[in-house]
Amino acid sequence: MVEAIDQAKTRVQELCDRWGPRVDYLAIRLEQSEGTDIFLRGGQAETLSEAIAIGGHVRACYRGGWGFASFNDLESLAPCVEAAIAAARLVGHDETLLAPVDPVQITRQLPLTGTDPRQISLARKKALCNHYADLLQSIDNRIATTSVRYNDVAQRVLLATSEGTLIDQAWSDMEMRFAATARDGNTVQTGRETTGSRKAYEDLEDLDGQVMGAAQRAVAALDLPSVRGAAYDVVIDPILTGLFVHEAFGHLSEADMAYENPDLLESMSLGRRFGPDSLQIFDGAAPQGHRGSYFYDDEGTPATTTQLIENGVLVGRLHSRETAGKLGEQPTGNARCLNYHYSPLVRMTNTWIERGTTPVDDLFADIKEGVYARNWLEGMTNGEMFTFTAGEAWMIRNGKLAEPVRDVTLSGNVFRTLADIEAIGDDFYWDESGGCGKGGQNGLPVGCGGPSLRIRNVVVGGEAEDEDE
Repeated sequence: MVEAIDQAKTRVQELCDRWGPRVDYLAIRLEQSEGTDIFLRGGQAETLSEAIAIGGHVRACYRGGWGFASFNDLESLAPCVEAAIAAARLVGHDETLLAPVDPVQITRQLPLTGTDPRQISLARKKALCNHYADLLQSIDNRIATTSVRYNDVAQRVLLATSEGTLIDQAWSDMEMRFAATARDGNTVQTGRETTGSRKAYEDLEDLDGQVMGAAQRAVAALDLPSVRGAAYDVVIDPILTGLFVHEAFGHLSEADMAYENPDLLESMSLGRRFGPDSLQIFDGAAPQGHRGSYFYDDEGTPATTTQLIENGVLVGRLHSRETAGKLGEQPTGNARCLNYHYSPLVRMTNTWIERGTTPVDDLFADIKEGVYARNWLEGMTNGEMFTFTAGEAWMIRNGKLAEPVRDVTLSGNVFRTLADIEAIGDDFYWDESGGCGKGGQNGLPVGCGGPSLRIRNVVVGGEAEDEDE
């Protein structure tokens, strides 16, 4: 397979040179991948597979219209180039606006700090999953169901364009997900943990404490009271901060969403104040070692770090070359596709809120009655509205942590919530568990990070005030 990609380089360049003059832009992406997928439910294997794939896609742009064709046989490359060009010329009727980038010819590989997962046998990977499944089940006899999922993939991508770019880059990505559901009569509670790495297989080993924590939280929650639904001052931990900045704010920063929605474009107008002076939000693939890190995006734009909010004010957004060209801004290196079956979309990479200066203990001070929420179980967004379910939570009373509670959901409007940030902690944590979904491309690796936050007047769901405990 490596030889096939290497041998195809010259052919790809020849096709770009030959067919490029017929359109405004032509890009050919070849990809080879090797991966493992293991899924255990209740300790029994439902999926146990290793796969090798090779394929590619062609994108052509003519007068603003795009043509796309994908293939999994290198012999289909030339016909797919012709098909993509024909489609682009059929639908193009406007003007092609692509922000310029310097063409580059380079080979890069994201470095591993430990063992490549391809060097680990399938039997050893399954044994690791079995070990974690046994841990989940061993915590308590009230654990009703468990699940363990393991995924790894090593990808090598060759990108050639009619502008003279030829980029050959490679990386490996690994992820594990754990869940335990406890049941006591009609009461059901779930604990989850997810972790990932682009560094080493060893990062997925020695996770016993994290795995057992998921099951222990599920069991403990069976006996906890539900939080009383109301609006509270809330403190959230760095993991929830990372989820919030990615899901609730990050997607709104993707310029294709704003460009296609005039109301959102107005709401996300540069120069608008969103939060306190202390609020700084960034996205970028340039910071190394995270799951959203790379050297070049899937259009050949170099990885960057983009500041989205500076001192509480919106100063940037995330771009492909097309959205940058249409909005008259600079490309940010955020055009990404999950694999060769898809065309690149504007996607986040590593998104984070910068650490603040408030000691974490001080975040709780002066809160007469509030909620402290940690980790997450699930979340959803709809435009500027969000709802997240915390993995565990405690009441705050008179500035101190009090009794633990369950069924804590946090919801609100992202713009209002950013404005209601009262203090930003001096801690920080990178969460490498993210798998982002957009446009049918689910599970794209991303990183999220941030400090603890204190936010006023957050709607917290639980039992209504007039319900019996």
